[in-house]
Amino acid sequence: MRFVIVTGMSGAGRGTSLKILEDAGYFCVDNLPISLIGKFAELIYSSTSEISKVALGLDIRSGKTLDELTSTLEKLTMAGYKYEILFLDASDEVLVKRYKETRRNHPLAQEGRIIEGIVQERKKLLFLKKQADYIIDTSSLLTRELKQELDKIFVQNQDFKNLVITVLSFGFKYGIPNDSDLVFDVRFLPNPYYYEELRALSGNDKEVQDFVMGFEVSHRFLDKLIDMIQFLIPNYVLEGKNQLVISIGCTGGKHRSVTLANRLYERLRENADYAVRIEHRDIEKDAIVKAH
Repeated sequence: MRFVIVTGMSGAGRGTSLKILEDAGYFCVDNLPISLIGKFAELIYSSTSEISKVALGLDIRSGKTLDELTSTLEKLTMAGYKYEILFLDASDEVLVKRYKETRRNHPLAQEGRIIEGIVQERKKLLFLKKQADYIIDTSSLLTRELKQELDKIFVQNQDFKNLVITVLSFGFKYGIPNDSDLVFDVRFLPNPYYYEELRALSGNDKEVQDFVMGFEVSHRFLDKLIDMIQFLIPNYVLEGKNQLVISIGCTGGKHRSVTLANRLYERLRENADYAVRIEHRDIEKDAIVKAH
């Protein structure tokens, strides 16, 4: 039996996650009254039950009875009913944007500002987040990426990494990414743009990579950068951070930043304690601009 409690911030993707799990063969129940959770667990764990995978959705709409959840979960543990908690989260800015796009009211801010409801909700759900087995920050995740993460955990049973690091290359002339936690400027490195045979290529091409990494300063920078990030990561984890966006920028986001981002990504992937993804935000923008 696999019993998953799906919870988290309103607007962070709890409903979407339940639909994904349902498609994956889970028996899903949304917003069951907390007073009935014990009886529900008893039924699904009974010898007559044919259900082997269950996802139970809980959110702030449980209201005052949410205070009873801690004792309810303790009773489940004492009864030998195993469960896992999946907590969906997102930044305040992203949650506000999602509510405005859907023109919905936050359940705790029917008359007031959305952000006020979000702040209240964070406080009320903090105890659940601390108990969570899996925390997924959906701030920068597409639905298909969320599906991939859930599939890894609840279908393929792969080890889950609570910290997800995104290495992001960008061009300063297109602006610094808003969700950056750390920003590094590599415009001090020799620029392949000034070489005719390299201009149309990118940091994904070997010729550009060989040029950029053909200087000692590039290797020294990369080594120092990795050393600093490896020092910071465990401290971010202790702080409770589950998303880290490392942005590396050059002028256009096509050559130097892409090369260094790729190298950083390769080095960070060697560590099994966290998940790493890479994105090149502006790699195609020069070509698009020139085409117009």
